[in-house]
Parts: sequence; structure tokens; C-alpha cells
Amino acid sequence: MKEKVGEVFSIASDNPPVPGCTISKPVYNGGNDIIYFSLARNTDISAEIFPYHKLLIVASGSMEVYGADGFTKRLHTGECIITPMGIPVGMRTSESAIYTEITIRRDDTMNEAIKAGEVFKLAELVPYVDGKIVNMDVAHNDKMKFVVMAFDEGTGLSEHAAPGEALIFALDGEGIIGYEGREHPIKAGENFHFAKAGLHSVKAVKKFKMALLLTLE
Repeated sequence: MKEKVGEVFSIASDNPPVPGCTISKPVYNGGNDIIYFSLARNTDISAEIFPYHKLLIVASGSMEVYGADGFTKRLHTGECIITPMGIPVGMRTSESAIYTEITIRRDDTMNEAIKAGEVFKLAELVPYVDGKIVNMDVAHNDKMKFVVMAFDEGTGLSEHAAPGEALIFALDGEGIIGYEGREHPIKAGENFHFAKAGLHSVKAVKKFKMALLLTLE
């Protein structure tokens, strides 16, 4: 994964738009591709038909996802959409937008709570439960797992290592990411990248929600 390791960063801050341009930055190519996009105001990625879904996660700004037969959805910071398959779908903005695109293949398993073509917020998929950690598997296959987690205050995951790389999207509240012996405070809107087999832990300072994208070789 082409991303800094072991430190808090911001996809929105690290990928500013360039006036008049659309910019793409491939982060991971492995079946379920990960790409950052930066759209300057009044730019457009033309509608095309893809044989797979795309999960779009808006890090900053606002954008319109549009397609055939009058299909159009407006997304703002923190909102997401799974694009439909089989119809032309494009993205455009009258302001500017920075977002992450994750490929969701036709045969990937997707949670029934997620409907293609509907705008939603990852943070609203799971509730806080007193004294507990709530976990929802959003989409997965044998090479990828994308989950959303809600940690009640004081809960957490003890130190462990994953069999692949992982990208964290902090969605709500505040937490502490332990990584290779150092603690990193993280809050909504920030990100973190674990290398494969990197020892890490998660602790909720306050109530804390995050999404975790795990890639497996």
C-alpha cells in the first residue's frame, strides 16, 4: 500500500485539489483497488459503465454522483455511496471534493444493510453499546475485509498483528492507536496505516468509531 506507515495522517489534507484538474492517486492494486481522487471545482469524471461496484468515501467537500435515467446523488464530507453496476456512472463537483474509491467486485460479499445507489454514513451503520465493541462486516472476500467498529469509552483491542496491511478511517470521537510501541491519538477525519504484521492496538479515549480496510496477500 502506497501510504505512510505508523503515523496519523489525513487523506483530505494530503491530497489538495489543483485548480481546473482532477487528480487520482493509486494507493493499492490488488483486486480491490484503492484510489484517492481530488476534484477541483467545476470538474467532471465522465460517466462510464464498470463491471463492479465502487465504494466512494468523501473525505472533504461535496460532489455529485450521476448516471443514466436521471440517477443523481449529492454527497458531502463523511458520506459514502456504493455505485450501481450496469449503468454509466460519473462524478462531478461545483465546489471541490476529495474522496477514496475502493473497488467492490461483483462476487464480493456485501452486507445486506448496504444498498447500491444510496447515500449513507459509515459512522451511522453501527451503534454505541455500553461497555461493548460493535463490529459490522461491510464487504469482504478472501483478499479484503472492510469493517466498521464502534468502541464504547474505555474499551479497546489488545495488541495484535494482522496478516496484511490495513487502512483506518476514524469516523467519530477519539481513540488511541498503539503501533510498534508508540501511542498515536486519532480523531474523526484522520487516518492511519498499519504495515503487514505491524503490532497494533486500539483504545477508545471517548466513544470512538472507525472503519478498517484490511488487505490480504
